[in-house]
Amino acid sequence: MGDEQELKDLPPQEQDEQPGKQEPMHPEPASIKDSYRACGKLDGKKALITGGDSGIGRAVAVHFAREGADVAIVYLDEHEDARKTAEMVEEAGQKALLIAGDVAEEDFCRKAVEQTVSELGGINILVNNAAQQYPVQSLEELTTEQWDRTFRTNIYAYFFMAKAARRYMKSGDCIINTTSVTAYQGHETLIDYSATKGAIVTFTRSLALLEGQSESGIRVNGVAPGPIWTPLIPASFPKEKVDTFGQDTALKRAGHPAEVATCYVFLASDDASYITGQVLHPNGGRIVNG
Repeated sequence: MGDEQELKDLPPQEQDEQPGKQEPMHPEPASIKDSYRACGKLDGKKALITGGDSGIGRAVAVHFAREGADVAIVYLDEHEDARKTAEMVEEAGQKALLIAGDVAEEDFCRKAVEQTVSELGGINILVNNAAQQYPVQSLEELTTEQWDRTFRTNIYAYFFMAKAARRYMKSGDCIINTTSVTAYQGHETLIDYSATKGAIVTFTRSLALLEGQSESGIRVNGVAPGPIWTPLIPASFPKEKVDTFGQDTALKRAGHPAEVATCYVFLASDDASYITGQVLHPNGGRIVNG
């Protein structure tokens, strides 16, 4: 794993397009700690992860594979990053399935789930993780087109994927949704993004209640990361913002994706068998309510 000290003083850098690429980043985000020791928590499981090509999604894919799960990696068009993630999954001895497309489209989400079931033999874990964010400096700058697109990618896609996967899932399976610390604290330049992340929290809690009422045995939980060093950061913010990223936390630094992925392992495993409708907060010490 990369040195946490490196994330206290990030070199100024930026990328031209979202959702960004991991390979050019310096320091490279760490997907798993060298000290991580797997113990078969997910043996035989089949997982689908959106935004699985890089950042948190890659870290979750690698951790799941180390724990014994086959992984479908859904991504937009970052083919090089996705192939690297697939290699890391296969190096752990598990199957990797790459599925490229736009999660904002319901038909693609349905087909991605069906392909996962067909080629991996089922789906036990759905991780809704794909997201976009475009900072604005005023409400007038936030266009209706951007608002619609952010909602379709960040929350409509979660609904599309959950609806498609639900029919194949059984008791003991789970859905894990990536929300954000911005759902609880807001963000002055990420208005649409923060709004979608708040919607994800409520979607998670409501779906957990619905599954509980139906006695399906399917658990639904969320993870709300704080400032994590992923390709979305240099792809979203100007370089002068990047070099102070995460310094406003109690730990005075950004986090590596590897420091978040273990939350997903826990929630996906039988260790969390009595946990549903909850959100974990790996955020470096930011205080949140709810």
